[in-house]
Amino acid sequence: MAHPSKRKGARAGGDDARQPGLLVPELMARVQQIQLRTHKRVNTALAGAYRSTFHGTGLEFQEVRPYQPGDDVRSIDWNVTARAGEAFIKKYAEERELTVHLLVDTGASMDFGSARWSKREAAAQLAALVSFVAMRNQDRVGLGLFGAEPGLHLDARKGNRHVLRVIREVIAAEPSPGRSDLAAILEHSVRATHRRGMFFLVSDFVGAPATAATNEGEAGEHGFWGDHLKRLARRHDLIVVRVVDPLEEELPAAGLVDCLEAGTGRRLELDSSSRAVREAWSAAARQRSEELRAVLAAARVDQLELRTDRDLADPLVELFRKRALRHGGRVA
Repeated sequence: MAHPSKRKGARAGGDDARQPGLLVPELMARVQQIQLRTHKRVNTALAGAYRSTFHGTGLEFQEVRPYQPGDDVRSIDWNVTARAGEAFIKKYAEERELTVHLLVDTGASMDFGSARWSKREAAAQLAALVSFVAMRNQDRVGLGLFGAEPGLHLDARKGNRHVLRVIREVIAAEPSPGRSDLAAILEHSVRATHRRGMFFLVSDFVGAPATAATNEGEAGEHGFWGDHLKRLARRHDLIVVRVVDPLEEELPAAGLVDCLEAGTGRRLELDSSSRAVREAWSAAARQRSEELRAVLAAARVDQLELRTDRDLADPLVELFRKRALRHGGRVA
């Protein structure tokens, strides 16, 4: 996929932000802006929708009490019963604590933006929304960045300081040239995460093909990422977040447009005044969307579309509400 070469807000502080003397104040200002922007949403509908949607990973022992008519006989604690001379049962409560894992694409194509935010900035705000609402519910949050290969990994932890670091790392990560290797990060997540958790895979999905039918011969070292997606979805609760810029779907009539092909960096020149060129651009975008939907449907994975020209919290709230209703939960 090609992108017009003009980029918006690709990095906090530009290239100089990588220098230690300039990184902290400029980057922290960006993090604080995101924190303020998302604070209200975390404390309103999003918090209730999150609580209604997600549950813990198992049961924890609560107490032993005398058996009462109607109790499940399978819950009788036979050791206590034998010692006491009367029936006692074990009571368990749902373990509420959840571990949330954010897998965020930092490939070069994520730094593109023609609207209100770049795709990287939209991903950072999504990470903030999920992280802050998880923190509010005493859940742990972990982070995995990836591009052409797996990048920074942060173990899941609690606390405001940790959440702020998660946001900071998403913004500050060095853009990765070439196609982002979705298969590698998914494979790593399957192998490294043994306890069931909640995963958010955030990407524009401009990269390696999902299945062999998509583009034979381009799977790369780790194979087609659709296979790894299915494995992760079988073991964990998984939501795929596709970040979309409006210019990727509809090319305006603006004459000659200088573009960079994602993954290869090859320069292309398109005549956007041609209706045939604009229609081909839109048709290619529809095909990419349809292919992704088919892969996610096969893996039984929920998709959230995050658009850089629209509100970022509303789609997340709506997805949480739909999941709560689907699983028989009560929407707060």
